Amino acid sequence: MSIYEKLKRLEELRRRSEEGGGEERLTAQHGKGKLSARERLNLLLDEDSFIELDRFVTHRSVEFGLDQKKILGDGVVTGYGTIHGRLVYVFSQDFTVFGGSLSEAHAEKIVKIQDLALQNGAPLIGLNDSGGARIQEGVVSLGGYADIFLRNTLASGVIPQISVVLGPCAGGAVYSPAITDFVYMVKGTSYMFVTGPNVVKTVMHEDVDMEGLGGAEVHASVSGVAHFACESEPECLASVRELMGYLPQNNTELPPVLESSDSFNRRDDKLLAIVPDNPNQPYDMREVIKCVVDEGDLYEIHAQFAQNIIVGFARLGGRTVGIVANQPESSAGALDIDASDKGARFVRLCDAFNIPLVVFEDVPGFLPGVAQEHGGIIRHGAKLLYAFAEATVPKLTVITRKAYGGAYDVMNSKHIRSDINLAWPQAEIAVMGPKGAVEILFRRELDEAEDSEAAEAAQIEEYRETFANPYIAAARGYVDDVIDPRETRERLISALDMLQNKRDHNPPKKHGNIPL
Repeated sequence: MSIYEKLKRLEELRRRSEEGGGEERLTAQHGKGKLSARERLNLLLDEDSFIELDRFVTHRSVEFGLDQKKILGDGVVTGYGTIHGRLVYVFSQDFTVFGGSLSEAHAEKIVKIQDLALQNGAPLIGLNDSGGARIQEGVVSLGGYADIFLRNTLASGVIPQISVVLGPCAGGAVYSPAITDFVYMVKGTSYMFVTGPNVVKTVMHEDVDMEGLGGAEVHASVSGVAHFACESEPECLASVRELMGYLPQNNTELPPVLESSDSFNRRDDKLLAIVPDNPNQPYDMREVIKCVVDEGDLYEIHAQFAQNIIVGFARLGGRTVGIVANQPESSAGALDIDASDKGARFVRLCDAFNIPLVVFEDVPGFLPGVAQEHGGIIRHGAKLLYAFAEATVPKLTVITRKAYGGAYDVMNSKHIRSDINLAWPQAEIAVMGPKGAVEILFRRELDEAEDSEAAEAAQIEEYRETFANPYIAAARGYVDDVIDPRETRERLISALDMLQNKRDHNPPKKHGNIPL
């Protein structure tokens, strides 16, 4: 056979490998509103940057007639490419081939990509669309999942890992995305659950469909498993590309710095009016953040889950920063179980990948109630405290209004190694709110007063003037400065410049014991 004949055969095999499960199954995939494995990669990666590996791999099973059904690639497309010109490793499961089920060979292809990503210090993105373990291969398939889980764990905090769930992801398969840093889902076509609706109905006698059990909106708003619930696959993949612009390649590098046309000393008069004079009136902390960060752009994460805390990425002076902010519009910004978990996970991610933290604080305390106490608010709140205390990246805090009780300590206070703490003039820093404090301190006087309401109002005002202001904390050095709100952007950028060579370390240890 001549070289030209061999090249012709090679071209034919390449063409076959790109057909997946065939035209009929591809049509069915499109009919469900889903793209093919390769179409997804084309949208995710820079144009013509994808290099495929292991395209000729096939499964090894001869049971149940599978020896007659070998398809090149075995249900997953693997390789590497670029996003914004930077190297990423990718795998994209192909539902048109055996339902994207995971075989021994399929798993080995993913494991190879995981190993390459870790060895070369580049992000790993997995596009998941699989019916689960390939039943015909039994425990070998389960072993393949465990091989993947191990590498997810070893790579955690070393390289960014992103899971994009674009179809079913059930049983043991869900634990790979759960270990990774970010989980994206698409409404109407993505599902994640440990056991499906039929098993739930049989065992638990609960009637629920796939969407209600493990759809994108459920996991984005109720369970917190998914960080994003997107309307379509193209929107989802575009969002992943946007995320990658904020992240470093690995834990030894700094995030990319972009040129910004937004003046570093820009002053926005809106900041004087966003926070109401009435301390009990809510406002949207996103408006504060957008007035301060570059171009007003906030890439919010977990937006639908635990809405009393905001986390996400933004830029200040072109540098990536992680934003953590109380949200007075939801539960008055009080910290609860879900908010503590959400905040702690994000703080630890930023610390792992050298992303400075900027906190906007307006917190009245931890959410009270039997459900919270019995649910373990102490344990969960300690996670957020632990995460901030452990973090060694530059840490900045802006107190916009309330900073009460233990929540003041937890929200990146000076006492847990925050670098720069600023307060606005209306900030109230105290053990508790004025009303609660007055009711405890002046109970007898109020009971004896002729007009108890007027007496209480006078005591509250006196308490606020005497104790609930930023100057007592500033006198102790717990607040570095009380600033005009319009100076916030300039002061934060200046602080980041000052802290760019920060050195801080934790005591030598295998790892801490965060209260999980």
